[in-house]
Amino acid sequence: MMGKSTDTQVIIVGAGPAGAGASFFLSKYGIPHVVIDKETFPRDKVCGDACSGKTALVINRADPEWLNEILDAPQAFTPSWGIKFVAPNGRALDIPFSPKRTPETKAPGFTVPRMVFDDFLFRKMPSPYCTIYQGASITDIERGDNKVTVNMTHNGVAHIVTAPVIIGADGDKSIVHRKFVSDSSQPKAYAVGLRAYYEGVTDMHPDNYIELHFLPEVLPGYLWIFPLPNGMANVGVGLLSEIVREKKINLREQMLHAIKTNPQIAPRFANARLQDKIQGWGLPLATERRPLSGDNYILCGDAASLVDPFSGEGIGNALYSGMLAAMALKEVLPQRDLSAARLRTDYDDVLYKRLGDEFRISATLQRLSKYPWLFNFVVNKAYKSPSLRNTISCMFTDMDLRDQFSKPSFYLKILFNR
Repeated sequence: MMGKSTDTQVIIVGAGPAGAGASFFLSKYGIPHVVIDKETFPRDKVCGDACSGKTALVINRADPEWLNEILDAPQAFTPSWGIKFVAPNGRALDIPFSPKRTPETKAPGFTVPRMVFDDFLFRKMPSPYCTIYQGASITDIERGDNKVTVNMTHNGVAHIVTAPVIIGADGDKSIVHRKFVSDSSQPKAYAVGLRAYYEGVTDMHPDNYIELHFLPEVLPGYLWIFPLPNGMANVGVGLLSEIVREKKINLREQMLHAIKTNPQIAPRFANARLQDKIQGWGLPLATERRPLSGDNYILCGDAASLVDPFSGEGIGNALYSGMLAAMALKEVLPQRDLSAARLRTDYDDVLYKRLGDEFRISATLQRLSKYPWLFNFVVNKAYKSPSLRNTISCMFTDMDLRDQFSKPSFYLKILFNR
């Protein structure tokens, strides 16, 4: 068959949250673009399935009606009003996301299987400015004459797509990253996660709090239990890859052992049923600043290693980075300057200005969580102190307050009840 050729303004590789976020805003700005994904939607993505306020923010900016559609469908998107921390000593601390919640307050976050959520985003992408190829196979990517050329096959037909710039939103194993990033002096920091779907887990919080259980055997990681619609729960465990290797930890055995024997967890799984198999995936962590763009390319989401080092959040950061990529291209495309220096200023610097402190603080919290006694100390104090609980709650929305967690003076004030 004869091949096809398309010339556009932007090529996006990957139609997950990062690619969808970029596409939404490119369409808003009237910028023609092509989206290429190797999968056919709906498709699964191994994940914790929790969406933070950052996710809601980006969707609301793209189209407020889309967020209303989510919030008005609790049978598909479970609204979450808070988080439960369980210290290594077993003491639990409930922290609401909205301490001053009113009947009119909308849930700050939600949980939803990625099979459902990514398909929701995918179905919102079509626009007069967006051409989508799903089930496509990229055979090569070339750069030259200030443009990028993607060779792919789609439905058995060879296709060439050219554009001044390409967005790599194709996950941890990004083909765009492999093609354009040659600097290996900054090896990625990884965590490994396992995810399982259970039906019939009991004693979930009435306001659908997500749960983080900091078990001694998986520190500085945690076991999570996230409520999902229809009596389901996403249950998993995450831990730094280097610790898994050093200690030769079998995460699957650790997770199943906790579900079977932990006194706080086991009774809740007495009649629970595992649905499908336990699956694993890698989490590329944002532990330090690294280049996110270069001549004629931008990386977003997992392709840019933007997973929060402490919480493991990736969906919100992926959507947010896609939005920022589109905002940057809105400025630079008319000037035809897709140089590394210009994209670094308009994309990298902007992203790290907005998210850098969050990543830095999360990396510090991750290191602090290695010490069970410190975690127990904070939770024990907060359990007895409503004012401290309120402070911790505010830390989820106020980065200046969250920064206090990484300072010794914070713990001294707790110690002396100041």
